[in-house]
This record gives sequence, C-alpha cells and structure tokens, in this order.
Amino acid sequence: MSLPNQETMQDMPNMTDNNSSSNMEMNMQMSFYWGKHGTVLFSGWPKSGGMYTLALFFVFFLSMAIEILSNQPPIRPGARPASGVTAQAVVYFFRISFVYLVMLAVMSFNGGIFIAAILGHSLGFFLAKFRAVAMANREPSDLEQKV
Repeated sequence: MSLPNQETMQDMPNMTDNNSSSNMEMNMQMSFYWGKHGTVLFSGWPKSGGMYTLALFFVFFLSMAIEILSNQPPIRPGARPASGVTAQAVVYFFRISFVYLVMLAVMSFNGGIFIAAILGHSLGFFLAKFRAVAMANREPSDLEQKV
C-alpha cells in the first residue's frame, strides 16, 4: 500500500474550504425529534403551532388517501379497455404523488409527522378493507337473483 504523493494530494478537492457561490448552510435534522419547529415539505413551514397542526392533518389525510386509492376495485367486466386503464392510470398518478409527498414529510424526522403518517395509513387501510368486506357481504342484487 503506497501513500499518495504530493501531486495527487493537490489535485483532490479540499472539503474544508467553502468556495461555493452561495453561503446557504444545510441544517437538516438527522434523528427523530419532538416539537413544532422544523421543516416539513417546504422551507420555513410550519412557522407556528397552528401551521404545525395543519401539517399533521395534511400528512394524516394524504396517508389515508394513499391506502384508499391503493385498494380500489379492479376494472368491471364489460368496461371499455381504454377508459378503464385511463381511470386506473389517473388514480395511480395521484397515489404515487401522495406517496412521495408523505415520504418527504416523514424525512423531516419529526415524531408527530411520523405518527400522523402511520395513523393515516392505518385508518385508510381499515376504511378500504371495511368497504371491501361490506361490498362482498351485501345482498345479491335483483339482476344476480334472476340468473
């Protein structure tokens, strides 16, 4: 194993120099913390306790929507393929958009945001599965009884 010579050391960038054109510092939380001060999705948001509460509800309802959208019934038999696939693609677009927003919010490492996301996913899963079970157990319609 050889040590790098002086020429190689000079060619390497100096990580301690701050020669960047902007003096912005990245001060990002890298462990879970509790509190209303932090950055969730947007720089400087939330600024107050009311905005933090809004952020909690926003993440909660996005998480709930993710689960509800991920448990949509399949395309009905007899439906036109283009319209069925288009509808599923639109639902998929919104679901994936919501997934990435919730992921970024949870990456703020705020404990309240994390709990809001987990509770939203759980309630959304419950509502989606409750609806599916209710639909499976409903009475057969008049059309099904004639067949």
